[in-house]
Amino acid sequence: MTENETDTVSHAAPAKPASWHERWTIWRNRWLADAKFQRLAMRTPLLRRTARGHAGALFGLVTGFVYTQTLTACVDLGIIASLSDAPLGVDFLALKTGLGDDALRRLLAAAAALDLVEMLPGDRVALGVRGAALAANPGALAMIEHHKLLYADLADPVALLRRGRGGGRLAGFWPYAEHSGAGTPDDSAQSTGSDAYSRLMAASQPMVAEQLLDAHDFRKYRKLLDIGGGHGAFLADVAARHPQLGLALFDLPAVATGARQALAKRGLDNVEIIAGSFRDDALPGGADVISLVRILHDHDDAVVTALLAKVHAALPPGGTLLIAEPMAGTRGAEAMGDAYFGLYLWAMGSGRPRSVDIYRTMLAAAGFRHIHEARTALPMVTRLIVARR
Repeated sequence: MTENETDTVSHAAPAKPASWHERWTIWRNRWLADAKFQRLAMRTPLLRRTARGHAGALFGLVTGFVYTQTLTACVDLGIIASLSDAPLGVDFLALKTGLGDDALRRLLAAAAALDLVEMLPGDRVALGVRGAALAANPGALAMIEHHKLLYADLADPVALLRRGRGGGRLAGFWPYAEHSGAGTPDDSAQSTGSDAYSRLMAASQPMVAEQLLDAHDFRKYRKLLDIGGGHGAFLADVAARHPQLGLALFDLPAVATGARQALAKRGLDNVEIIAGSFRDDALPGGADVISLVRILHDHDDAVVTALLAKVHAALPPGGTLLIAEPMAGTRGAEAMGDAYFGLYLWAMGSGRPRSVDIYRTMLAAAGFRHIHEARTALPMVTRLIVARR
């Protein structure tokens, strides 16, 4: 370190703790880092349970990638799908997966420790509790496959952060990521990318749609416009519950083409499909409720601010906006917001996790009133903000 670098570091360091909370944090951390205190905590009954809990959580941070890859291997090898109907013998799984006996048993032991599978008498294997829940969730299975792109980008997390947002494999998956560095794709590339992400969103949409439809009453509306609606998975779920509601979908031209085909296969020929870009075009009017389902956190503040203003202009007086997505600061799922989505969106090249309070401020600035959160059953999957024009 040079003399100038030393001066810079010393000037950047605070002279004294700025608050009582900071002084407490420094004192606490010194104790927690002390080897003697750690040994004392493990020997003291009142502290042992807490110490073990923190130790287990820290070990989980260190080993989490191994657990994830164990899950990925079980999905890729078809073990989860093969066991979804009934238990199978280890010999049969060896033939099906193409793994040697030692390798398969090592994987099954790892999967059993994670409750993905359960070993039964007679050298047979069944799904564990988590494996059974996963087998019935096609959205989760699709996300496991999709996350290989994120893992590739995170192989060197420091390099990912230093190069700036996007520029990797995940950014290339999302055709609208603003900072992917890939330039403007041609029509065929945009269509291929749009199809891929639309299929992913459609596979993972049912649980989100269920949360939203259970939390909010759509019977009072005349027409719903779903912005960024992909291939119409959310609108199809809405139509199943509220067949009287007029439906419209707005998305990129390449996506809109796929939406027409997908909705027609579901027998929903009456959905109005409007092609356009919410960044470049005005939004169509005529709807008294507009939904943004897992849209805003994918985009930067300037884009979100402009979009909320367009939504406000498109709604009639008294019209309603629904924002449904996972959000930062969700109690019990804090890591989901800033750790998972924070790095995911960085690798994607666009957007950031936002809290309910941040959205309240942005909505108020766009002219919305009567802004409130409607409770959902699984807020870690999606939270719902309702705002009126």
